[in-house]
Amino acid sequence: MENKKIIIFTGPSLHPEDAEKILKAEYHPPVGRDDILDVLKYNPDVIGIIDGVFHQRPAVSHKELLKAMKMGITVVGGASMGALRASELDDFGMIGVGKVYKAYKNGEIESDDDVAVVFNPQNTEQLSEALVSMSYNFQEAFKQGLISHEDLGKLNKTAKSIYYPKRTYKLVLNNTDIDPQKKVLLKEFLEEKGKDIKREDAIQVLRCIKKIIDQDH
Repeated sequence: MENKKIIIFTGPSLHPEDAEKILKAEYHPPVGRDDILDVLKYNPDVIGIIDGVFHQRPAVSHKELLKAMKMGITVVGGASMGALRASELDDFGMIGVGKVYKAYKNGEIESDDDVAVVFNPQNTEQLSEALVSMSYNFQEAFKQGLISHEDLGKLNKTAKSIYYPKRTYKLVLNNTDIDPQKKVLLKEFLEEKGKDIKREDAIQVLRCIKKIIDQDH
């Protein structure tokens, strides 16, 4: 595996220090426009895209990803920007993995707003919650009978209405009209059993790349 050049773009979904424990690679901050072109000079064998910028500067373009694939580079995406681009480019050879990728592919989600979060540029710490994770956790709470179908609709509507940098569970719960006792139970559920879907998918991206590399040996 040592002689394979792997470049991964990650950030709030999975911190590079945590990622390094799963896969030895060269880790870069969330990908933006022309960042793929910049790393092509290092002749990577694999490029993994987890996180990307959405609004701070232009997003990674389809053209640069297609260029990388035409050069024979394996490109894998999931979790966030990687999932979005993989759903658009998998017909051209980009590999998509995870729940978020499947949700984009199936048309369950369409907007980058579903995965966008705000993060601290110094340490990539996530400062808001991804709508895709919120929707998943509210659905799980409904399945377990903690909230009604009506409550589920209200929570999703409130979450969607909050601008993504300010989207937190606390703000959603404070602004949703449901029974106070249910809010307490939901808060406990989120703290104890809530899942970060983007993080889980990011780990899947790394495992997928590891598998590809191992198969090549």
